[in-house]
Amino acid sequence: MTNNSPRFGHTELPDEQHKALGRAVKFEWITLAFLALSTALVFLVLGNSQAMKAAWIEDLLSFLPPIAFLVATRVIRRRPSEEHPYGFHRSVGIAHLVSAVALVVMGAYLIIDSGVGLLSAEHPTIGSVELFERTFWLGWLMIAAMILTAAPPVYLGRVKMKLAEKLHDKVLYADADMNKADWMTALAAAVGVAGIGVGLWWANSAAALLISVSILRDGVRNLRGAVGGLMGARARTYDGAKPDPLGATIDEYLHGLDWVADARSRIRDEGHVFHVESFVVPEGGRTPSLENLEEARRTCIDLDWKVQDLVIVPVAELPEEFLPGVASTGGER
Repeated sequence: MTNNSPRFGHTELPDEQHKALGRAVKFEWITLAFLALSTALVFLVLGNSQAMKAAWIEDLLSFLPPIAFLVATRVIRRRPSEEHPYGFHRSVGIAHLVSAVALVVMGAYLIIDSGVGLLSAEHPTIGSVELFERTFWLGWLMIAAMILTAAPPVYLGRVKMKLAEKLHDKVLYADADMNKADWMTALAAAVGVAGIGVGLWWANSAAALLISVSILRDGVRNLRGAVGGLMGARARTYDGAKPDPLGATIDEYLHGLDWVADARSRIRDEGHVFHVESFVVPEGGRTPSLENLEEARRTCIDLDWKVQDLVIVPVAELPEEFLPGVASTGGER
């Protein structure tokens, strides 16, 4: 590893994460280039279709996660300072929150807009356009645009999902999740346009409503994760599916030390890296030596690259949230 290798704060990235970060940045720039082309293409054939309007707005929203990721990745490289002793990792959480709020607001707006169109029985019309001295139904161009823009996000989403796991990056995961769902949006919009063509006026608004619900669902899920992270919730895996297993790994190591009777850790997810507090009950109530504490601390930090900082606190008994019969929130079970 060279001295100019990327870092998250003062955490130097291992080779695997170093390469993953480089690929993630490259694919986010590719995503931005693709979105610029796709939004322009969809705008040109937008017409009066509510479904196409919803798909176009979702494409505009898709700019937020990659931009947030690229900005946050630069900010978090700054080292901790006296004013920011924990570093700048929470910029990832802020970026995640901004993206989530935008999704929720726009999803809610589109649901109302599409719902009003459906309830008021609006009958949208799709006109014709002249190309190469021939007249085409604009709906064919709309459907073609949706098909052309559907395939690339599937590939981009799969690649970024794997990179998000390696980097423990929730913004990258949210972006991959949106990419993975984009083909559904394109398909729904194409079906809505085709519905107008065969006389099903309600198909367009129904497709727009389906897209809007998808946007809102993604926004709510990401908003819940972003707010939980900023409020110091229990550290979870990159996809938020389960508690991060690192805490159990650290506790298992500490339990194995001959001078430790009991140990529990709590982990704060700072974005990409963790700050860990490990509480240990010394065997026989004897105060451990500085050498014992320092060796245990260094070993715990070496267990995983995400452990940016760790403190070991000798205590007479574990804090209340770790005691049997008491919930992790501090209340009785």
